[in-house]
Amino acid sequence: MKAQILEEGVSLENPYLPYPVRIKEIITETEDKNLKTFKFVFLNKEDEEKFSYIPGQFAELSVPGKGEIPIGIASSPTEKGHVAFTVNKVGVVTTHLHNMKEGDIMGIRGPLGNSYPWDEMEGKNVVIIGGGFAFTTLRSSIVYMLHPDNRPKFKDIIVVYGARSPGMLLYKEELAQWEQRDDIQMHITVDATDDPNWKYNIGFVPTITEQKITSSDNAIAIVCGPPVMIKFTQPVLEKLGFPPERIILSLENRMKCAIGMCGRCNIGDKFVCKDGPVFSLAQLKELPPEY
Repeated sequence: MKAQILEEGVSLENPYLPYPVRIKEIITETEDKNLKTFKFVFLNKEDEEKFSYIPGQFAELSVPGKGEIPIGIASSPTEKGHVAFTVNKVGVVTTHLHNMKEGDIMGIRGPLGNSYPWDEMEGKNVVIIGGGFAFTTLRSSIVYMLHPDNRPKFKDIIVVYGARSPGMLLYKEELAQWEQRDDIQMHITVDATDDPNWKYNIGFVPTITEQKITSSDNAIAIVCGPPVMIKFTQPVLEKLGFPPERIILSLENRMKCAIGMCGRCNIGDKFVCKDGPVFSLAQLKELPPEY
């Protein structure tokens, strides 16, 4: 449980101390086995209640003796009883996490950062554009919007999601389920494939976006993906008529402390971890072009 500091009768939490969690389930997502989804349960019920998040936020996964890493929350707050993160094996902490087993204990610090602008998105068509393993917070958003309590709040939901190859797509069972629904449009693509049974799109995400998104009327776009995907998708959306304030980007930029103290993730006078990671393109146009 997070330590409490009493100061003049006020209870303050130490933001650097994680909540203890147990690994409930591990799902290998991709054929190279470098992307796994971890479902965690909180050891203390009160910690679970405090970990109240909104799609778009992230948290720090803390592995004792190894360090911690900032990861977008892949589960939706409508999914009760666990919180999920999809982790790419790229360094010391993530490699150790990939070697952990169901039942192991570690920590989660958060939730952190801001979220997608849900109040602004109500009553609008929502275009979701994702690439690679950055689809995590977009998966959270889709599950959130499709929940029966929330689906009436939004008009058309259109998704463009791409990966390098079919074996690198995340959440394959859910993608198939969403494709069968009549209240969401799915446009799945891969950069290239020689699979004769592939029945979806072939092409980079910006190209498929330009082909499949035909109108920006009463629409807001949320984008999360590799920097190069964001770089080439942004002008496509502007060409389609999306104004900068209705192009919403989620950034990951050298985050470390995740509470705006270390100065590792600043862009101008903004901190990605505290003021973001979600920014509108209008906001980013006022900052140095470092993202």
